[in-house]
Amino acid sequence: MNSIKFASFLQTISVSPLYVLDGEIPLSDYVAIDLSLGNTELDTFNIASSQAWSIFMERYCKQYHAQVAYGGYNEARNIYKRSSYFNQSDLETERNIHLGLDLWISAGTAIYAPLDGIIHSFANNANFGDYGPTIILEHHIQDITFYTLYGHLSLDSISNLKLGDVVFQNSCFARLGDSYVNGDYAPHLHFQIIRDIEGFRGDYPGVCNKKDLDKFLQNCPDPNLILKLK
Repeated sequence: MNSIKFASFLQTISVSPLYVLDGEIPLSDYVAIDLSLGNTELDTFNIASSQAWSIFMERYCKQYHAQVAYGGYNEARNIYKRSSYFNQSDLETERNIHLGLDLWISAGTAIYAPLDGIIHSFANNANFGDYGPTIILEHHIQDITFYTLYGHLSLDSISNLKLGDVVFQNSCFARLGDSYVNGDYAPHLHFQIIRDIEGFRGDYPGVCNKKDLDKFLQNCPDPNLILKLK
């Protein structure tokens, strides 16, 4: 199945609004946020500090009377410059384009499965600026297999998992971690759809460079195709 057909397929499986956060949070309490290179508000604080990011996010949500700030798919960002993990010294291969959708909300927030699936893999990706605890779910719908990735979780979220465990739609299967375990970010969920997992286990690139962007966008379509937050 090519990327266009896969994107169309994803739109057909959204039976009612699907959430990865508590469904009791109304859509009116979600606000879009721009964390791209062109947002000059990000020049007003130290982007290398998870604490400064947390304060910025709290103020942003309060300003818009929201519980959740979301966005970031196919967004070029400066935040990754703080970590050598993203090869920021080489403009040709610098990884700074975000491939998932971020949902910024407090640590400890429950994470729910948007679809039935099984535990494909999990890991603690502990590099500075990485995902921290991560779970990948495998989904089989209409004879099509694809994957969803959940990054920046709590350590408890991966402590008692078994490969192949069933995770039912709308069941709570993880919680968000804090900056001490989540790669040193303000608390948030990185949610990503993956068409071909390419042999990865417990990890898959969530940020890419311009050179590989087309390939990754074809393999990782916009999460809003099923979440429909916009």
